[in-house]
Amino acid sequence: MSGVDTTLVADGVVRLHAAATECYVVRGKGGVLLVDAGLPAMWLAVDEAVRMLGAGPRDVKALVLTHGHFDHVGFARRAVSTLGVDVWAHEADARIVAHPYRYAHGRPRSWYPLRHPRSIPVLTAMAAKGALRVHGVRTTHPVRSDGVLDVPARPHAIHTPGHTDGHLVLHLPDRGLLFTGDALVTLDPYTGRTGPRVVARAGTADAEAALASLDRLPIGVHTILPGHGDPWTGDVREAVRQARAAGVP
Repeated sequence: MSGVDTTLVADGVVRLHAAATECYVVRGKGGVLLVDAGLPAMWLAVDEAVRMLGAGPRDVKALVLTHGHFDHVGFARRAVSTLGVDVWAHEADARIVAHPYRYAHGRPRSWYPLRHPRSIPVLTAMAAKGALRVHGVRTTHPVRSDGVLDVPARPHAIHTPGHTDGHLVLHLPDRGLLFTGDALVTLDPYTGRTGPRVVARAGTADAEAALASLDRLPIGVHTILPGHGDPWTGDVREAVRQARAAGVP
């Protein structure tokens, strides 16, 4: 009904998917955690996702943003005003979280639809889900260093700068899950290409730093849950190898 798919992708984790954009609802000790806030229209499916996990709105305690771009901040303000959640993000992204269209990128975005026409339906669908009308939000809990966050499920935050200065990856080692945001995706919205990769320079501040940050991901077999694209399960080193081979257009 909302045009947003809700899928149980791991034990205690529901993926919200719309317009090639993903965010996640995670149940853990202490309540429910939102990982990213996708696009504004995805808010319509949050209640369904929470109930799929056997929880209710009052159980939602926090929103952790992997970074501050508009397609990850989407319904953050609604979550704060409706559920009263705390907002966690790296301190280096606090300005972008508040102003989600004011971010650095390595190449002009207008260049990409002309040279990568597969991106056109993706970007059009994102706009239809509210990508052009996202309101920023204040970070109530700035993350300053790697470590376990005091939120439900207690993810380990790993600073992975490059896509943005304050990009975070969230690791749940006990479940073998890695929420990679846009540090490592399986669909690049700016090119339409699939498979493990780093987002194109149209949306990445520093491509070389983004590639270097792949070394900060935990090794071993994990299910990667990215900000764009389908989950990927396997040895993280293989995903990193594929991302490096793909390069950064």
